[in-house]
Amino acid sequence: MKRNFIMRFPNGRAKALTFSYDDNVRDNVRLVEILNRHGMKGTFNLNSGLYNENPRYMSAEEITALFANSPHEIALHSATHPFLNQLPTGVAAYEILQDRECLEKQFNRFIRGMAYPNNSYNDDIISMLKSVGVVYARTTDSTGRFDIPTDWLRMPATCHHNDPRLMELAKKFVEKSHKYLPQLFYLWGHSYEFEDNNNWNIIEEFTDYMSGREDTVWYATNLEIYEYIEDFNRLISRVDGSALHNPTARTLWFYLNKKIYSIQAGETIQIEE
Repeated sequence: MKRNFIMRFPNGRAKALTFSYDDNVRDNVRLVEILNRHGMKGTFNLNSGLYNENPRYMSAEEITALFANSPHEIALHSATHPFLNQLPTGVAAYEILQDRECLEKQFNRFIRGMAYPNNSYNDDIISMLKSVGVVYARTTDSTGRFDIPTDWLRMPATCHHNDPRLMELAKKFVEKSHKYLPQLFYLWGHSYEFEDNNNWNIIEEFTDYMSGREDTVWYATNLEIYEYIEDFNRLISRVDGSALHNPTARTLWFYLNKKIYSIQAGETIQIEE
């Protein structure tokens, strides 16, 4: 019997939507309000060494208040936004560790992801990130696709919000039947760009169109998606695919032979012939 165990997101959904926005700017307040209003989650990549850097940047107290008790993820963007690949590796590590230590204390949570400042990275930087506990890092590369990342420390996005194909891609994502492979729409940018370009309507239109689809789309942070996929990849199968065991602490979902299955934390299930 053919065994195609195809990952599904929580509650059997085939699609997920996530956002990644950089810097400590005041325009994040409006973006957070838009995401909250539409029941969506974003990841905000912060520079802990640049609070109050200029009038456009928020203070530590303002940032803390904005994200207190928030469903949104806080992630790293280095302490002072340098070109990491131009620094000695030890200095680059200090930039990341300083940012992580500050943000973890500020928000009392584990910080495990980041976006590269200035899209600056190389193999040495990636090796360093692995050693300091960073599990994913977003680049500024855009694919125009909805693929699940395979290299989490060179993670691309679907597109930037200024991509002229944005709504075309959104409609393709929503309307296309994804019978088999799971799909991820990953949007990135800087909230100050909406203000500078006087085009807040772009994100309003996008979130309006994407909202209210909880039955088919999982609205999640970058880290939630990473952790779910990592747990899915820990499923243990018998060699003939006749049984699966879930060694993780979460319920996992998959598609097999035209059926959706769930497997509880710690559960072993037999697969029907």
